[in-house]
This record gives sequence, structure tokens and C-alpha cells, in this order.
Amino acid sequence: MHRLAAILGALIVVSTPALSGSKVSHGNSLHGDLKYPADFTHFDYVNPDAPKGGSIRQFSIGTYDNLNPYILKGVSAVGLGRMFDGLTAGAADEASSAYGQIAESIETPDDNSWVIYTLRKEARWHDGTPITADDVIFSFETITTKGHPFYRSYFKSIAKAERLGAHKVKFSFSGDLNRELPHITGQLPILSKAYYAKVDFSKTTLVPPMGSGPYKISDIDPGRSITYERVKDYWGKDLPVNKGQNNFDKIRYDYYRDQTVALEAFKSGEYDFRQENTSKIWATGYDVPAVKKGLITKQLIDHEQPTGMQALIFNSRLPQFADRKVREALAYTFDFAWTNKNLFYGQYTRTKSYFSNSELAAVGLPGTAELSFLEPHRAKLPPEVFGQAYAPPTSDGSGNIRKNLRAAKKLLTAAGWTVKNGKLINGKTGQALTMEVLLVSPAFERIMAPMIKNLKRLGVEASMRVVDSAQYQNRLNDFDFDAIVFTFGQSLSPGNEQRDFWGSYNANTKGSRNFIGINDPVVDDLIEKIIAAADRKTLVAATRALDRVLLWGNYVVPQWHIQSYRIAYWDRFGRPSTTPKYGLGFSGWWIDAAKDTALKAARNRD
Repeated sequence: MHRLAAILGALIVVSTPALSGSKVSHGNSLHGDLKYPADFTHFDYVNPDAPKGGSIRQFSIGTYDNLNPYILKGVSAVGLGRMFDGLTAGAADEASSAYGQIAESIETPDDNSWVIYTLRKEARWHDGTPITADDVIFSFETITTKGHPFYRSYFKSIAKAERLGAHKVKFSFSGDLNRELPHITGQLPILSKAYYAKVDFSKTTLVPPMGSGPYKISDIDPGRSITYERVKDYWGKDLPVNKGQNNFDKIRYDYYRDQTVALEAFKSGEYDFRQENTSKIWATGYDVPAVKKGLITKQLIDHEQPTGMQALIFNSRLPQFADRKVREALAYTFDFAWTNKNLFYGQYTRTKSYFSNSELAAVGLPGTAELSFLEPHRAKLPPEVFGQAYAPPTSDGSGNIRKNLRAAKKLLTAAGWTVKNGKLINGKTGQALTMEVLLVSPAFERIMAPMIKNLKRLGVEASMRVVDSAQYQNRLNDFDFDAIVFTFGQSLSPGNEQRDFWGSYNANTKGSRNFIGINDPVVDDLIEKIIAAADRKTLVAATRALDRVLLWGNYVVPQWHIQSYRIAYWDRFGRPSTTPKYGLGFSGWWIDAAKDTALKAARNRD
């Protein structure tokens, strides 16, 4: 009797229309109306008739020892996200929107205090079993208790997940208004409850896990390569969010020990596509016959993505970097103008914001809306926060930065540091100021070397060290470094991820991305104001306020950014006529049979 009542109750819930004061939609957006209507068939930046087939090779640097991308342990293989579908999928030509993938519909109330996902009954795991509400609830509970610390922070405000039926699940939220929570729940990794009843989720593994996405692992050579095979009977191949994408039959990633070896392998035809991140290589590394003959295409593609903050960051947990003025002083030793001219071939723009290349970046004097967030904290903030927006030290590009070094020395003296026997010494503790820059890429050695030299001129015992990717990741997870080069990526709609970047909650949580060690109640408050922003205007003002506080905290030495993708590829691909504004859209490329045949013939002739 009780069993029957439960079943009937579930059926009643499933058949109930949208609750009063709520709406049901095929997607959600943080900015208002969705671009694509409920009956859309594909995204505008794909070719819905793109042919399927062919194999491609890509590359990665380092190694891997784990096929579970959702835990802290181990080094995950590249490309694992291809195996898993989410409740929703984003559109690369629309800021902060998502459309149903596993979810057929999304229901939210006016106050965003919960979200209900109705799952597609046709959604399947790779073994043919259905994806159910039980899988979604299991995923939430597992990810937030046993998963990477990022997920505990990101989904912190989800109070509970409830089963409303076999294919219906409700997430309820806690705390203040959080406009982003209905959106980010759609990003929850969905795991198979049945599979992990037999497998320990918390351990690293080299056994391919159960997935639901367009690809599955077909072959691994641990640490050397991994191959994905398109799932021929993939349940979601004709969904609007997938149409025209996932066109290659096989995708293999080969691992190389460094970028120099990887570049030579590309030019030799060992893999097909490369996105270039090094200005010197872009300027000089592709002067080869294959490029001149048109066998390799080299192209710049502009984008409208926020470029975030790439910077040298200080570990402020360490005593030598605890003083804001010391960090400010050390920033004077980086000569961007000389570096850009002599090492980067003038390709870069200096970064001046944590939200660069977007309207979220602080500019000029703080406006009225920004001040409404800053004024309650005036006594706790540096006075510079209330003045002009931060600008990093400048130079004339000649390489002579004696003026900057004098400014740095003045700041260090005021902070209680003096030079004795050529070493910068703390007047109270007698400790020398030491600084090792931990690097994972040898390409950064030539960039950091001039700054290291300038640091030594100030008396800093400065050095740099390059380690392999596994050691680098482990040291980052443990905050075991003095300084690193890191990029904090940003979206057009910052929110819950800011807790992981700068929140006190994560200052000492190993594996979090609060590498700086920021532990500041003012920053915490501004993060919560961003998360709770009810409209775009408020979000922009709160984000600019946070930007000012972070910048004048002098936690990092801002580096540079570029507003385009630099790509090189062997000419065997077909591409959609439109490139999305907020992504490269490589998942919509395909093998062009005619080009592929011509390329093979040209290679044979050579």
C-alpha cells in the first residue's frame, strides 16, 4: 500500500504543470532572453550537415595517471569531458546561457530559490541503461563530498537534491538570493550510480569510466597517449545542442615532454591541430615549407572572450609576501614594455584587470554604484581603492628601469627591509627575502630571467625552477611554492567560482584555486554581492568593486593578454562559415575528404 502510494505520488508530481510563480523553459540565461527558441534545431555556428568520419591527432604536454577528472588525486588525462553529458550545454555565441542536454526542460521560480530538471527519457549511459534522477542525486552527493574541492565551493549554496520522479529532480538553494545557482546546477557532472556502486569514486583509475557523451575511450597508453572513439549509437547525437558537432570518428591525444618537441612533431605531421600560446614560436617557429606550400594553415581568429588575469602570483601565506607594500615593490621589477618589444614581437597588451577585455573591468574613478559596495569597508581598504583604477608600473621599453627600482626600494625601506651585504633583510626578523618562481613550462624561463635579474638588483634572493607537470600540480595543490605564473580565467558572468579563486573559505583548502591565499572579509563580502546581484547593472558594479580591491591588494604582477586565437593546422579540415564569439568552435569541424586526399598526395610527393 505504501509502495503504491509513493508511485502514485511521483506520477502526480511529474504530470503537474509549472508551479505558480515559476516558468518552464528549454534553457536558461543569466542575461535575460535566450537567443535560441524552444524549437531550434542547431546552433548558428555549426554545419548541421557536417559529414562524420575520419581520425585526428592532437597533443598535450606532460603525462597522466588518472581517468577520473572529478577528483583531486592524480593527473587527469586530456579530453575526458568528451565522455560525459551534462544536464545542460552552453552556447558559444551567447554569454552565460545554457540549453537542455540530459534535461528536457528546466523549471525555476521568480526568486530562483530552486530549480527542477525534467530529464529526457531517451538519455542513456554507454551500456544502454537510462540516466535517471537517482543518478543526478548520486552525482551531487558524491561530487560535493568526495570530489575535487572546487565542487564543494562551487555548489556550496545547493542545500539539497530531491527525487520528484524517475526522470525529475529538484535542487533547493540556501542563503541569500543567488541568480546563478539555477544555471550552474546544469553544469553538475552526471555520474552513473550503478557503475560507482562497484567502483571507488575517490581513487585514481586507469579503467575507462562509464560515460554518457559522444565519445568513449578506445585505447590508452598510460602517460603517452589516449584515444577516444565516437559512440555510433550515441543517444544525444541529434539534440539541437549537439547537431553538427562531434564529427570525428577517432580523436587521439599524444603526450610530449615539452613544447619544443611538440612543435617539431606537429611540423613533421605527427598531429593535426595546434593552438599556439607562445609569441616567439608564432612569429618564428612556423617558417617551414609546409606553411609556405599551404599544407599547414596558420591563422589568427579574433574573439570576444574575457581574457581574465594571467600574472605572476605571490603566495601571501608566506611571511615575505604577507605585506601588500612588499608585493607592490616587487611588481616594479617586471619590465613589460621591453619584454613585449624584444621577446613577444609586440603581440600582447598589458593586463590591467582581473576581468580584462570585458565591461567588468574597473576603469577610472569608482562610480556611485561601485561606491555603494566599497564605502561600508572604507576603513579596511587602502585609500587607492577609492581613486583611479589600478595601473601597473610602466617603462619606456629601453630596458633601463632604474626609476622603477628606486620606487621599489623606497617601498621596501618603508616596509622595514634593508640591504645588507647585498641581501634584502627584514629589519625585525633578520630573514632574507627569498623568492623561487615555480614553472611548468621552460618557455617561461626566458621571460622570467630579466625579472629575476632585476629582483637580484634589489637584494632579493631570486631564482626559478621548472618541474614536470605532475610535480607542478601536486605542489599547487599543496600551496608549496613562493610564486607561480597562473591564469585566472573569467566569464562574462562571474559568480560562485569567485569563492574558489579568492574566498577565505578556500584560503587553506588544498586543491582550491585560491593560490594567492587571500583571507579577507571584504573580498568575501564582495564575492557574495556578485553572486546575489539581481541584474546585470548590479553585477557589473559589484565586479568592478571586487576588481579594484584585488588589484590594489597587489597580490599579483599582471602580465599580458591577446584578443585572438593563434591556430595552425594541417589543411584537411572543413569548417563552419561562422566562428562563435566566445569560443573557437573546433568541435564543429570535420574532415574534408577532398582536402584530406590532396594533402596525402602532397605529402607523398614530398
